[in-house]
Amino acid sequence: MPIPSAAERRREERAARTGGEPELEIAGTTPYARYGAIDTLLDLQRPRTDEPSETSFIIATQVMELLFTLLAGHWERARDAMEDDDVPAALAELRRGAHVQDVLVSSWDLLADLSPTEFSRFRDALGDASGFQSHTYRRLEFLLGNTSEPMLRPHKGSPRARAELERAMSEPGLYDAALRLLARRGLPVPGEALERDRTRPYAEHDGVRAAWARVYADDTPGNDLFTLAEALLDTAERVTRWRQRHLAAVKRSMGAKPGTGGSNGLRWLADNAAQDVFPELWSLRTEL
Repeated sequence: MPIPSAAERRREERAARTGGEPELEIAGTTPYARYGAIDTLLDLQRPRTDEPSETSFIIATQVMELLFTLLAGHWERARDAMEDDDVPAALAELRRGAHVQDVLVSSWDLLADLSPTEFSRFRDALGDASGFQSHTYRRLEFLLGNTSEPMLRPHKGSPRARAELERAMSEPGLYDAALRLLARRGLPVPGEALERDRTRPYAEHDGVRAAWARVYADDTPGNDLFTLAEALLDTAERVTRWRQRHLAAVKRSMGAKPGTGGSNGLRWLADNAAQDVFPELWSLRTEL
């Protein structure tokens, strides 16, 4: 039986002293507030107008940024597990990441009923700020294979953000790691897909689709590569759901107006939502 830690013994002594009731006499800031930096967190909502829905917009943005960071950690650990030939660990991280993605998709509910009149009352306060400029979101896109050297340009004035993105672009993404794993298992993954130019987005390849088709030829529970393929598709589908919710939220709140970051707004988002993540896992379904 494990020996209780000093902290565990203190908790047991406190519970005995209070009769199981919460401790109410606390000196200074509560441990909860200190641990979660709650005072700092709650000081980060700084609306620039008197429009109440601006606070919802800011909080939704901040929640998404935190979830982007959490999701990147799961995807990076999944990638590293595939690089180590540890499929069960990769599956566990993709599963946890899928839960985060579900919350991300649902986070659009915070802005689901933002009307164009409400948005127009604080939109000018955004200036040129746009979610397109989020380096944490861009890091996710790079992990998905949507690497692009021009996408580093918005962050040239932020050395930390640029360094993170340069590292993400230079390292294998989720799909890169999966294809390398297939190749190590003896599947005929084309060399140009394994050694692609990571300054450019991943491009669909017939040879990669053929390799995945061989994986799908055995859909028995013991085929861990088939299970991995389906887990990757779960991830890809949730990416599309998030993009579609983004598109719908923008369409509802501002219609086809130009985006604050200089894009053409709806058309940019629609084009992005139409791009399949891990494309061969989608296209091979027509052949099966």
